[in-house]
Amino acid sequence: MRIQRITTNADIFYPDLSYKIVGILFVVHNELGRFAREKQYADYVESLLKEANIFYKRELSISTTGNILDFLIEEKIVLELKAVKILTRAHYRQIQNYLQYTQLKLGLLVNFRQFYLKPKRIIRIDS
Repeated sequence: MRIQRITTNADIFYPDLSYKIVGILFVVHNELGRFAREKQYADYVESLLKEANIFYKRELSISTTGNILDFLIEEKIVLELKAVKILTRAHYRQIQNYLQYTQLKLGLLVNFRQFYLKPKRIIRIDS
């Protein structure tokens, strides 16, 4: 017999905020389509975050490694935007590194090049 764990909102980090962010991402994908550049997506995301009164920092340099994360939203969520054919392990590793450096719990990784937008929730691995 298999025991299935039921997930509740208590198990999800920042459900309301991440729901708003994902909504913004869908608007951007619907408006700009699949073949814009990453900077165009980021500019449009930024304008919608301002419109929604969501506090953020853009292109934030973390540590001395030269790594720059796309968005830090309300000091809680790392948002990393991509416009690539396919997400690779390196993309997941990149956002995991950002979460480790910032000590934040949640990151969102989104690839706008996909036909159907599927934002990925990345949880920091505690080491």
